[in-house]
Amino acid sequence: MVTVVRTGAIAPGKTAEALTFAHQISKLIKEKHGVTIELLVPVGGNPGRIAFKSNYQGLGEWETLSAKLLADADYLAAITSNSAVFLPGSINDEIWRTL
Repeated sequence: MVTVVRTGAIAPGKTAEALTFAHQISKLIKEKHGVTIELLVPVGGNPGRIAFKSNYQGLGEWETLSAKLLADADYLAAITSNSAVFLPGSINDEIWRTL
């Protein structure tokens, strides 16, 4: 099992827009690609962040989804039109393997 966590820092004053975008993009991915994205916000530390978490049987499954998303015009349009809700350079991906 592989868990992918993408985090981003929300731009000042853009929390409501970021949360709306997060719900929209997770819904789009679920409806078009069948993958559940869990949305997370921190309880402590910097509260101006959001995380997108998803689980896969292996890296191949994640790579397949990644390729599909890069070819999905709706996905690309959504992330492009909402890029201003995140601080530039703050998006970070981590891939974790279940032991």
